[in-house]
Amino acid sequence: MSATELLILFIISLIANLLSALAGGGAGLLQLPALLFLGLPFPTALATHKIASVALGVGASIRHWQSEKLDVRFSLFILAAGLPGVWLGTQVILDVPEHWAKLALGILTIAIGVYSLFKPNLGQKNEIRTHGFRELSIGCSVLFIIGVLNGSLTSGTGLFVTLWLIRWFGFDFTRAVAYTLILVGLFWNGVGALFLAQQTTVAWTWLPPLLLGSLVGGYAGAHWALLKGNKLVKRSFELITIAVGSHLVISSFMH
Repeated sequence: MSATELLILFIISLIANLLSALAGGGAGLLQLPALLFLGLPFPTALATHKIASVALGVGASIRHWQSEKLDVRFSLFILAAGLPGVWLGTQVILDVPEHWAKLALGILTIAIGVYSLFKPNLGQKNEIRTHGFRELSIGCSVLFIIGVLNGSLTSGTGLFVTLWLIRWFGFDFTRAVAYTLILVGLFWNGVGALFLAQQTTVAWTWLPPLLLGSLVGGYAGAHWALLKGNKLVKRSFELITIAVGSHLVISSFMH
């Protein structure tokens, strides 16, 4: 690749992952189409994007851990709940045509963005709820199901995790996004990337600018979220969810 193309990849990755670190997901909305536009076949583009997105989790996680607002035990809880689901999702083929899967996921993604839009106080305060075994089991089960979707469908599932952490566990937007970026951006995407790298070709020469852009964008987006607070993160979440959902709906009719 030429130096110009490498610079373009870095800039696209930087912007996509900065926005993703603000909203808790959606980097693939810009990064994956860019890889396809520059000539990579879809399986290679998806695997390359998935590997690069792990650096988003690394950059954002470093910044959020520095803020000392995250609980190690809860981080381990959501990892234990979600990772088995991701692994299962990579092992099974959901018996749903891709067209219908994208359409359904797109509609649901738009719905959570619109829901947040009409709930002005959603996630503006950190009001962590004390749950008993039954409530924790429900919370764990939903994270497991989202993990399965992440492993099998790959698109937009981090946004569902963010909303679930707010609605069920009582986190504000900033903390919910922080946990999402650790859970999904680092570990879930890491598992998915490992699986995809074994199944298809990876554009290894394209990865350095993508990894650097993801790392810097993830750190910068997390820093901006901590600096500006819940209102900016909520608006970013709404913008990205509606954009990702619309993209999924449109793409479902193009195959």
